[in-house]
Amino acid sequence: MDGDKPDTIPTNLRLLLVIEEVARAGVPVTPTSVNEQIGLPKPTIHRLFATLEEEGFLQKDMDGRTYSPGPRLRVVAGGILSSLRIRTARQSILRKLSQKVGETCNIALADRHAMTYLERVETEWPLRIQLPIGTRVPFYCTAAGKMYLSSLARAHLQRYLSSTDLEKRTANTITDPDELVAEIAQVRKNAYALDREEFMDDMIALAVPIPDVHGRLMATLSFHAPTQRFDVDHALTFLPALQEAAQELSSLVSED
Repeated sequence: MDGDKPDTIPTNLRLLLVIEEVARAGVPVTPTSVNEQIGLPKPTIHRLFATLEEEGFLQKDMDGRTYSPGPRLRVVAGGILSSLRIRTARQSILRKLSQKVGETCNIALADRHAMTYLERVETEWPLRIQLPIGTRVPFYCTAAGKMYLSSLARAHLQRYLSSTDLEKRTANTITDPDELVAEIAQVRKNAYALDREEFMDDMIALAVPIPDVHGRLMATLSFHAPTQRFDVDHALTFLPALQEAAQELSSLVSED
């Protein structure tokens, strides 16, 4: 807070400062960790967290101690990303990528329990996989979801795995927690994620992160394709194009 004293922070600004610190942290936070940056009286910071939780801007995590963005805050973030200026430029980037790859391209955001498709540009092929905007897909068996899981600290990943039913969607779905941890570690190392017919039969996908201004995962960019047209090796030839488009998308929300 650049040395501001608690009594110099206007009352109507305090909730916004809490939200700003939650967004800046990029991981589950506690009132104490946020208050290290703001410096409000202890009862005040706890009261602010209680208000934000009650109104749906924050939600308490499964450990009962930390907080993450709640549904209303996620809606706000999605609305900012969907502003007309950004959406027009975003559609242009996606369309160019889709034409280069020849397949449907998607942008997805992490929700509490799933990835939600925010934007997509369809392939012109008559044979296509229908996953429209607003579709929610699991973390553990999709390229976008595994990309998101790779951004979690190990403790949070383990918490997710212990609370999630790793349902077998296809013969290739990874349902063993240890195997999935190893897969996520490889995704983190590679900085891309693959879906090798793990979510749907006869469909593969490749995803990369769209970073925010702090270099953290803000959203994911991916394309999916039927195995009649693509295999994994062919998909990976488009990795540089996917990464370039992700950087262009990142710049849309980091520009002044």
